[in-house]
Amino acid sequence: MFEKKLITSMKNFNQLIHVLLALALGVACVMVIWDFGLKAAEAWQAGNAANGFFHALGSLFILWTLSTLISAEMSYLQTGRIYVRVFVEVAMISVIREMIVQPVQVISTPGGEAANFNPIHYGLLLVALLVIGVVYKLVSSEQQSDTQNTVEEKP
Repeated sequence: MFEKKLITSMKNFNQLIHVLLALALGVACVMVIWDFGLKAAEAWQAGNAANGFFHALGSLFILWTLSTLISAEMSYLQTGRIYVRVFVEVAMISVIREMIVQPVQVISTPGGEAANFNPIHYGLLLVALLVIGVVYKLVSSEQQSDTQNTVEEKP
């Protein structure tokens, strides 16, 4: 009896935490959009639109990550399931963001010397992106076949 009430209350508490997490992700999205606007306006006023665009693009990649997490949270709240694919997507987005932001940081440093650019690090990022892409394909294929099997069993 006590265990049943404890489990029920823990499930309700977990649901509340996930609702609060979804709200926090929404607030974070608004803050990232605000940051993007500020960076874009600042770059425009400084007359350095191209460089500012790439810095603002970093904010958009963060927004993409937050959007992926919000989708995962909505899926969890509706179905109670969370997919590994979400975490692989977040890793992929993070590596892509780093690949775009790193050259911009090298160019925007005083002097903009190529000595600040580490081709080995960039090559490792490319390899990481390739590995994450393969893992994403494998995980997505597995989840699609799992979903199709579930749909076929329902009728």
